[in-house]
Amino acid sequence: MEPVGFPDVNELAIRSSTGAVCTVDRRASVAGASMLAAGGNAVDAAIAASAVLAVTTQHMCGMGGDLFALVHVAEGDPACLNASGWAGSGANPERLRAAGHSRMPFRGDVASSPVPGCVDGWTVLAERFATLPLGTLLEPAIGYAADGFIVSDHLAGAARRVADVAGADGYQDLEAGSVLRRPDVARMLRAVADGGREAYYLGEFGDALIELGQGEYERQDLEHVHAEWVTPLSIDVWGHRLWTIPPNSQGYLTLAAAGIAEGLDLPDIADDLWTHYLIEAARHAGYDRLDSLYDGADGWALIDAARLDARRANIRPDAVANLGDTYGGGGTIHLTATDADGGGVSLIQSNASGFGVHLVVPGTGIFLHNRGNGFSLQGGHPAEYRPRRRPPHTLSPALITHVDGRLRTVLGSMGGDAQPQIVLQLVARLLHNRETPAQILAASRWILEPPSSNGFDTWYEPDRPNVILEPTAPRAWISGLERRGHRVEHRPVNVGHAHMIDLVDGVAHAATEPRISTSAAVAPSSD
Repeated sequence: MEPVGFPDVNELAIRSSTGAVCTVDRRASVAGASMLAAGGNAVDAAIAASAVLAVTTQHMCGMGGDLFALVHVAEGDPACLNASGWAGSGANPERLRAAGHSRMPFRGDVASSPVPGCVDGWTVLAERFATLPLGTLLEPAIGYAADGFIVSDHLAGAARRVADVAGADGYQDLEAGSVLRRPDVARMLRAVADGGREAYYLGEFGDALIELGQGEYERQDLEHVHAEWVTPLSIDVWGHRLWTIPPNSQGYLTLAAAGIAEGLDLPDIADDLWTHYLIEAARHAGYDRLDSLYDGADGWALIDAARLDARRANIRPDAVANLGDTYGGGGTIHLTATDADGGGVSLIQSNASGFGVHLVVPGTGIFLHNRGNGFSLQGGHPAEYRPRRRPPHTLSPALITHVDGRLRTVLGSMGGDAQPQIVLQLVARLLHNRETPAQILAASRWILEPPSSNGFDTWYEPDRPNVILEPTAPRAWISGLERRGHRVEHRPVNVGHAHMIDLVDGVAHAATEPRISTSAAVAPSSD
């Protein structure tokens, strides 16, 4: 089931004066663009695309995960939505410590699955900004779940991880090109379309979640709306204003690293010093993330100019800084959407790691996320796993405005701990080096990663994580970084699925991720 009524556009980079939608799945991009064609705005498009992704890319996101969004509808500050859920009222760190855990369990335990906020995110976004009925926005997703969709190579490969998970019906022996139906997910979506969040959280899904949790969740946890409008964080860099989500999101790392990098003398991208400086900016921004990021942390203090100046002063052009001496011490999707009126949305939703905690809420087809892996099990830590606390979150969408408040760019990426590093590279290439979105997304990337990483443990060894360069990265980067003391690996690695829409004189220059074959940038009409 694919919306019709506009040209079949399936390109990685397009230009449009009527808005655009970029996602990792063409069906989601088409669904979003169909809402623009029907008179909807960027929020309508984003919700529709997000819901389709919750069906066709359940290995990366879904109704059992979380969601953050930045929304720009007029000149001025963007609206900022935190739709991440809290740990259930039965959260008990002593139980986990007694079982021998020093870190949160990654799979198989509901302790690592706070109440999912995705559906609350959709409904709260729709209540404030949508112009089309919620049922209309969810219709394409319901169609794909009920009638079936063609399985991508990416989904087929990921499905092997949950072949033995109870309730993962349909994912056993899944082959690319086959048709997959998710009737239980369709029923959950219809409940939201007909009855809003109450029909989901206080209906069949909520009842089954409480039963599955065996004391982890109480009804009051589901009565609470896990989506709230919060004040976004921003920093002025390279003549523009860069925005993100405040803690419990790690988005402050994007701003901090950009603020540090702007004060360095960045050369041309071909020069390995460009890469060294950005890597050092990311390291100096993030080395104390485990101590600094928690629910309620002061985001403005974390990007204070004096704090960034002190960190920048330790960066050398010729060598890696020793942070220990100085300081003492994917399953996610991102999507972008714009409309003809200059509005834009940067939205990210996630299971955390692929298929989340590997638990399915019985009878619903909904995989629960494992975002609780961000909690600490250290007694007294501000991010300790406790009832009604939100975990530190990797999700960190970004948005750029001109200093007068006009929207410039919506952008972001998946990538676990590496999300701020990836977005930093996108922002520097756009604002400092003035590349086009298509050039930026096709360019080689790097990430910081410790040995044997699960994507969520970069800062457990903060002094000098390995620098992983894509195989396409210039050889000069390798030799130059090694000469400065970086530990460099040159191999395939998850460097995110990024999307970007840059508005230039009213025209959306949209580009989507070339590293995944299903990506698409779609406009409601050709220009």
